[in-house]
Amino acid sequence: MNLMLFGAPGAGKGTQAKYLIERYNIPQIATGDILRAAIVNKTAMGMEAKEYMDAGKLVPDSTIIGIIQDRLAQSDCKEGFILDGFPRTLAQAQALDFLMEKMGIKLDKVISLNVPDELIVGRISGRRVCVKCGASFHVEFNPEKVEGVCDYCDGELIVRKDDNAQTVKSRLEAYHAQTAPLLDFYSDKGILSTLDGTKDVAAVTSDMFALLA
Repeated sequence: MNLMLFGAPGAGKGTQAKYLIERYNIPQIATGDILRAAIVNKTAMGMEAKEYMDAGKLVPDSTIIGIIQDRLAQSDCKEGFILDGFPRTLAQAQALDFLMEKMGIKLDKVISLNVPDELIVGRISGRRVCVKCGASFHVEFNPEKVEGVCDYCDGELIVRKDDNAQTVKSRLEAYHAQTAPLLDFYSDKGILSTLDGTKDVAAVTSDMFALLA
């Protein structure tokens, strides 16, 4: 099952991705994670990306697509994957479409978690993220079992520097301007489903599994 998760920062994508991983045993492909891994592993695309980053420039779409191609070609993606955080623009979505067609794969479902901006600001201010595996928790909505310790890998939970109200509002503006229009792109393909992300975590997970059944 090839999936894509959409939603504004703080909508709950990371949390729901963990449940999808557990249920379907497919990997989550987060752009930031695979970019860092490509650089650490010194792949050709990773080294290309590092040159741009070292120069203080944005990594171009062509390089990101190359890194995603390398990741999708790995054996653990044969039974499916979860794309999280990519694409962010229409140009990236079109490039991803071309790549998947070339690789002979297609998206089965695009899931969008719908949460109003005002709720997201409150959510993110209480978010805690694992430094080891990237799992997300929330002091109110999705607390960890042991304070400060990740439920999945026992890693340390931290508050990210950009998880503050002012930064969140800027990120939301960028999301609505660039990424939200992609919903029309995937709706036209007939693979978009929207879930009410304001429900508690367990209810959203239940709705998501029902959608994919």
